[in-house]
Amino acid sequence: MSLNRTARGIVLVPSLLLGGAFLAAAAWGGDGAAAENRPLALGIGAVLMGAGLLTQLLPVATPPESTAEADDPEP
Repeated sequence: MSLNRTARGIVLVPSLLLGGAFLAAAAWGGDGAAAENRPLALGIGAVLMGAGLLTQLLPVATPPESTAEADDPEP
């Protein structure tokens, strides 16, 4: 269970940081070439933020219970 939680954190943190950076670049971009790329930066930032938040909202798959112990007869 801990491994899945760690994997979720590994996806969450970079995607939120990069998404925030792209959104900030779109918000504070100057005139000229930066203004032309504003829609692209907004799109990339939104996708990254959405992916990070989606990983937290998806249900955790639980491993199936082991039936090996139930099949073994007791000596």
